[in-house]
Amino acid sequence: MLSADTVAQIAAELAEADRTHSVIPRITARYPEATVEDSYAIQGVWRDTQIAAGRRLVGRKIGLTSKAMQQATGITEPDYGVMFDDTVYESGAEIPVDHFSNVRIEVELAFVLKHPLEGPDCTLEDALAAIDYAVPALEVLNSHIELEGRTIVDTISDNAAYGAMVLGDVHKRPDEIDLRWVPGVLSRNGEIEETGVAAGVLGHPATGVAWLANKFHQHGARLEAGEVILAGSFTRPMWVSRGDAVLCDYGPMGTITCRFV
Repeated sequence: MLSADTVAQIAAELAEADRTHSVIPRITARYPEATVEDSYAIQGVWRDTQIAAGRRLVGRKIGLTSKAMQQATGITEPDYGVMFDDTVYESGAEIPVDHFSNVRIEVELAFVLKHPLEGPDCTLEDALAAIDYAVPALEVLNSHIELEGRTIVDTISDNAAYGAMVLGDVHKRPDEIDLRWVPGVLSRNGEIEETGVAAGVLGHPATGVAWLANKFHQHGARLEAGEVILAGSFTRPMWVSRGDAVLCDYGPMGTITCRFV
């Protein structure tokens, strides 16, 4: 376990890297004894300093919930991070590349809760009952830690590599559509780069919401009504650069577009 001083120091390094859009050396290279508990402690200190500075928390992201993402990262268990209001874009947005250290895109569904959700025995059915609606989303990944050799400890410490979210326009209640079969066809500059279906996320994309509620219970917390839960990618991440136009087709749930400038 890392000392409280070390946890605070790393959280401050990550905050500075976020401010300057830079990367820091791997935490696990410098502190090989660091644990998953340490990494959530680092994320928590960073989160609290951001809230104290005036940012408003609007939801949570779940990462590494699909085989595609686990194979792409070499990390084999889900993780989570927080999302602030100033990181949410609408479809059609122009997104400044300079806001990030590096930019990759993932295809996801997001869920907005109408009721609080609490573990320790939360099931998929409980999660579906608590969800107001699903909405297609693109996640913008942004790492403040050098990518080569990262472990889940590095990723969790870095707010699960969350950068931003682009939300679509189509809302569906869980009883209106079979969420497992929502497709995602991701294109960059008119060329299809990645495809998948939402069932790739733990068999059902809302399974991650139940997982998160149970994980939160271990930390003495719960998911609250009104929170947006980004459920995890069902494609591999796609790198983007300045000037790239991105389009994702979600079939019956519409499309999302954005451009990086």
